[in-house]
Amino acid sequence: MKNSRLFVVILLILTATKSFGQTSPNKANQLKLNLSDDGKNYVRFTFLNQVCLRYTEANPGSTLYGYKQNQVFDIGLRRTRMQVYGKLSPRVFFYSQFGMNNFNSNSKQFSGAFFHDATTEYHVFEKAVHIGAGLSGWSGLSRYASPSVVSILSLDAPLYEQATNGVNDQFLRKLGVYAKGKIGKLDYRVALSIPMATQNSVAPIKPLSLISEFAPTPAKLQSQGYLMYQFLDQEDNITPYTTGNYLGKKKVLNLGAGFIYQPKAMWNLNTANDTLVNDMFLFGVDFFYDTPINKEKGNAITTYLVYNNYNFGANYVRNVGVMNPHNSTDSTGSFNGAGNAFPMIGTGNTIYGQLGYLFKKELLGNGTIQLYGASQFSIFDGLNENMIMLEGGMNWFIEGTHNSKISLNYQNRPVFSNQPDGSIRVTQRKGMVQLQYQITI
Repeated sequence: MKNSRLFVVILLILTATKSFGQTSPNKANQLKLNLSDDGKNYVRFTFLNQVCLRYTEANPGSTLYGYKQNQVFDIGLRRTRMQVYGKLSPRVFFYSQFGMNNFNSNSKQFSGAFFHDATTEYHVFEKAVHIGAGLSGWSGLSRYASPSVVSILSLDAPLYEQATNGVNDQFLRKLGVYAKGKIGKLDYRVALSIPMATQNSVAPIKPLSLISEFAPTPAKLQSQGYLMYQFLDQEDNITPYTTGNYLGKKKVLNLGAGFIYQPKAMWNLNTANDTLVNDMFLFGVDFFYDTPINKEKGNAITTYLVYNNYNFGANYVRNVGVMNPHNSTDSTGSFNGAGNAFPMIGTGNTIYGQLGYLFKKELLGNGTIQLYGASQFSIFDGLNENMIMLEGGMNWFIEGTHNSKISLNYQNRPVFSNQPDGSIRVTQRKGMVQLQYQITI
């Protein structure tokens, strides 16, 4: 009965949005200031807001400030961002991004916004070599280690690819230097970064034990890189952030591979109570294909498949709950922890895939629909069963672009519990329904 009422509310919201939605032309360059007559030197401004409504079946024992909640409806700002970037001369480029993530009723008032990016870049050669420095999202590993949040296929990116998010980086960004460019059809990025102090981590850092954890010692330099061979249409690399789907505007076929390496990043105890220090090494290979089926109709397919091998040391597992509606558990809590968290990142192997189908343009007047499904399948050394997350949903492009988009998503996650024999196994599954409205300029 509760689920039935929820879906009625969702349908009413969708209907109301269609009734009051306004169409407006997508004016190119409406927030672009040209610094030269030919427009090659410019400053551009953008804005993004993602408002998310959710119904969450909470993990066992979940509490909010000590009060138990088995299920919860909440509203939050998943992302609110402003970008200012541009080319000040033929060789000088800058990029900055300011905003906040994951603001809900549990967040501290009057706080949350910060600089995500602030880089300065010099173009040594027009396309082949760009060198930059600052607070940067030029990360290695995989395509969606640095995702464009405007154009994500599913409601959210595969966040496990942002493998150290909130531990020794700031929502995947780090201070460092980078080089990037294009050589023929090969797109590359490499970076040397200074990881942030784990003492300031927003994710819990567990005490030294038999299970590997991030060490509190001064961090060694982190190296990373990602190579992507673009067989068909070429993607731009103006910013670090990779497109999720092109809505039939391009035909893209890419193969990529990348890594992140940090020496002496992890530590743990052995059975003799000796402290062992280990390197962190993360690796990935991926495939991205986005193509129109019929250019006149505008329908298209998008697919993404990636394999990752993560080595954080012995049995490392991290539970992640995005914009978590709970902050603690009582004595009946599970291995997952509070709210909507589940084992997302850990030492072991992961396969993740997405598939989307975009219907013909103007299916709903001006707008159209895109259906999608996604899954994460992980074999973590620290768990005794495989971790399988499933999700699916739809995007409604109200004006046929990402500028005004409603996404409806259902996610199904496993709940792991500690067993009397010491194993950690799936004991139940929980669901979450999300409705998100995105606007961007």
